[in-house]
Amino acid sequence: MPRLTAPDILKMKASGEKIAMVTAYDVAMARLLDRAGADMVLVGDSLGMVVQGEENTLRVTLDEMAYHGRAVNRGLERAHLTIDLPFMSYQLSPTQALQSAGKLVQDGRAQSVKLEGGVRSAGAIRACVEAGIPVVGHVGLTPQSVHAMGGFKVQGRDEAAARRIRDDALAVEDAGAFCIVFEMIPSALAAELSATLAIPTIGIGAGAGCDGQVLVCNDLLGMDERFMPRFVKRFAELAATIEDAGRAYVAEVKGGSFPGPEHTFDSSGRVYGGGK
Repeated sequence: MPRLTAPDILKMKASGEKIAMVTAYDVAMARLLDRAGADMVLVGDSLGMVVQGEENTLRVTLDEMAYHGRAVNRGLERAHLTIDLPFMSYQLSPTQALQSAGKLVQDGRAQSVKLEGGVRSAGAIRACVEAGIPVVGHVGLTPQSVHAMGGFKVQGRDEAAARRIRDDALAVEDAGAFCIVFEMIPSALAAELSATLAIPTIGIGAGAGCDGQVLVCNDLLGMDERFMPRFVKRFAELAATIEDAGRAYVAEVKGGSFPGPEHTFDSSGRVYGGGK
């Protein structure tokens, strides 16, 4: 099955087909999401919070992004793989951005890279695109700027702030990005920009007017009861399921009922009872 490419994603907007993007951080999750029909799988620097337990994304390294990218890539047959450029891997110069993006393509198996910022990141986007590396932009709430923004807050709520987001989105498109993520901006602003831009828009907390949506896999699966922002819909409640399974395992081990004969090998290497 051929993998979706950047031109394929662009065509989805032109045809009116909504784009489903999901984050994943390991091969098992990637395989399941790919089989479920996800169009794009993002290895997000959100792994700092979701996988590593950090309070933000700022400590994630380029090597860690490449490591998780390789793992996720092994689980994909159809979905397009994009990987985040982490904090301070592209902000110093367009040359640094290109070097970091190249590492994610070579070592992380990325088909595209994603980076935050609009006007300020246009040079980095352009350098990558000119070198043949597709780029996904990201404006609105940009988690790598969490300290400057005063926390994880909705952006673009007044006219001046909305104007800056418009300028950022246009700069991302003009620099050559093939897609852009809008995070936590008013739905009317996201819908307006989605109608204006020629490239697909992917929303997270940006309303239904975007050309697609992205959620973190752990959030949509309900794997952390402590985290429930307004923009997340839980499509399952796996935290309780996993905890129940863990309890059952612990109880059987302590009670001596696991492993049973059907899980045990005899001296010939066969499972008791004749199985292999």
